[in-house]
Amino acid sequence: MRRMIAGVGGLGLALVLSQFPEYAQQYTQRLGGAVDELRVITEDFDRAAAEGGLDRATALGRYEASNDDFLAGRGTSMTATFQRYDQLSATLARIENTGAVERLQSLPAYLDTDIGRRTLESYKPAVPVTMEGILYAGAGFILGYLVLSGLWRFVTLPFRRRRYAAYR
Repeated sequence: MRRMIAGVGGLGLALVLSQFPEYAQQYTQRLGGAVDELRVITEDFDRAAAEGGLDRATALGRYEASNDDFLAGRGTSMTATFQRYDQLSATLARIENTGAVERLQSLPAYLDTDIGRRTLESYKPAVPVTMEGILYAGAGFILGYLVLSGLWRFVTLPFRRRRYAAYR
């Protein structure tokens, strides 16, 4: 009975962990798309500033110095856009340069972002045919089997007969 329950737990965790590489891939695609769009906005702003004989900081300073609330607000918005672009670009570079284990360790960071939540909302499960997916499935099976097997042994411990050896 213990082996059957542990096997079911192993299969369940294997199924769940085998999906992580696909989720990470979909997350990376979304992140890359966001970075590409922010790059277009950033380059367009920088090009317009250069055509006016300004650099980015000077152009933003003009926005902020304006007495017009709309222009000052646009300057603040563009500053936030540039910061988001820098942050997402750094995240994308970090993800692209990590291995399978490092990506799994970063899972809480993936789920804690706006892009991570949207990725999870539209996530489509995939059959793990890559070596990474198969390794995650294998690790999930072993971990699930061991956890449920240990839990089963712990829960049934009070119901086992105790054997006493009489040594004289």
